[in-house]
Amino acid sequence: MGDRRPGSRRALLGDAAIAILAREGGRGLTHRAVDREAEVPQGTTKNYFPTRESLLEAAAARMAEEHRAAVQRLRDTTPAQVSPSQLGELYPALLRRAVNGDPTQLLAMAELYLEAVRRPGVRQALGEMAIANAESAVALHQVAGLDSSTRDVGVLDAYLLGISLSLLALPPDALRQIGLDDPYSLGLGVFAAAVSTPARSVEQECS
Repeated sequence: MGDRRPGSRRALLGDAAIAILAREGGRGLTHRAVDREAEVPQGTTKNYFPTRESLLEAAAARMAEEHRAAVQRLRDTTPAQVSPSQLGELYPALLRRAVNGDPTQLLAMAELYLEAVRRPGVRQALGEMAIANAESAVALHQVAGLDSSTRDVGVLDAYLLGISLSLLALPPDALRQIGLDDPYSLGLGVFAAAVSTPARSVEQECS
């Protein structure tokens, strides 16, 4: 908490807002709650983000920043000769991590999507995040020799978000009955369904 540079303080408050959204939902997100979560003096959050909408936009922007950094790390560590099937293995791993690991990002994302329906500023921030994520993912797909478009990876992200929420929210019996109880096959399936040609052979390659 000692770094008081403006950029660092904004990141700190954004992280606190994300944590509150995940834990308490949209109704729990207040300026005072963020002050407490971030362990900063009362009134700090309101000084940086005067309205609730600007606070929600800050959470969306912070999430976008973290997603871009995560994709960049993947690009930096992806071997130059990675195959489509090897890239496809990433998506089951993402599902497992979202559900079985720390669900904070997923839950906060769901809350932000709901808020975006009623708040144009949040909708704009999420739109910018979706575009940035898609553009970063396209570059990652190109490393594997795929000609995926931003539409392809945008659809893939939407598939993953919906499936992740179902895996997190529904009871095991329901997931089993509707065929959503195997994150590994689901991850491979949505990847094969969304990526563009010449990656249509990915489904056979992954199976």
